[in-house]
Amino acid sequence: RAVWVSYLEWAGMDFSSEEAFRAGAAELMDNCLSIGLNTVIAQVRPFGDALYRSTLFPWSHLCTGVQGQDPGFDPLDVLITEAHSRGLSLEAWVNPYRLRSSEKMPPALAENNLANVHPEWVCAVGEGLYLNPAIPEAADYVVQGVAELLQNYAVDGIHFDDYFYPYPVDGAAFDDDAAYAAYGADFADRADFRRDSVNKLVKACYDAVKAADPAIRFGVSPFGIWKNGDGENGGSATRGLSAYDAIYCDALAWVKGGYVDYLAPQLYWSFDTASARYDTLCEWWNRALDSSGVDLYINHGAYRYAEGKMESGEMTKQTAYARDLYAY
Repeated sequence: RAVWVSYLEWAGMDFSSEEAFRAGAAELMDNCLSIGLNTVIAQVRPFGDALYRSTLFPWSHLCTGVQGQDPGFDPLDVLITEAHSRGLSLEAWVNPYRLRSSEKMPPALAENNLANVHPEWVCAVGEGLYLNPAIPEAADYVVQGVAELLQNYAVDGIHFDDYFYPYPVDGAAFDDDAAYAAYGADFADRADFRRDSVNKLVKACYDAVKAADPAIRFGVSPFGIWKNGDGENGGSATRGLSAYDAIYCDALAWVKGGYVDYLAPQLYWSFDTASARYDTLCEWWNRALDSSGVDLYINHGAYRYAEGKMESGEMTKQTAYARDLYAY
């Protein structure tokens, strides 16, 4: 029973001093306990930066307003202490590739942001900047970042969200021609090359986690549709964006390869969404992971209530439905 705490939440917290941040963290953890949660998944590297002391990544701008500026205390250390003192697990949520989502987020990149230090590793898509997953040195840097976290902090898990190759932007392409020419000789299809690049990164991060401590968990929250089914490809009876085709995320390859401990697919649709019904996807993921040894956690978009995109009682029905699938 987990909750994501994202960079959007950090933007509303007081980082002016350790005492102020600790008070906010304590309130956050108390709130998690009060609603019956047992795990907090805290975003600690949203933009190639860090909400913790790192020799690899600059301080996040969320701490002081300026990327690269030391806040004078360690937010992740505070979060771990406040979580563990209440019996809550704390997983470190890392976005592996994103360095910038728009011209305003982050507002300015530090000198030691990878976009400045290694621009040859970076591709721009629209206003966003992303590490190129196919460049071995860039992928290894991400793995080093995971290892650094595990060496220095008593986190209970490492968590990736759904951002791998960037989501499609009209009129913008991910320019990986040079990487494909250099490393893609074994792939006739660029899409397969991209998926293989992500698969290698996920496996390397899983291996880094288990090398540090086999008890620490590594999980991913992929976009909710693996593939749209065509009757033969094993995909779901849906008609939405496909993670496999759009962002080159092949979550079932990770399950088959045995290099994730859990998946938490983002099933942010309702029972009455014609193009991607919640129950259809819930059942599909349940079948896909059955007897795999990989745990399945259904990921709900509770924020959709506030946006008016979910009817009252929908979440209660969804939770009950998912629990009934335990013995599918």
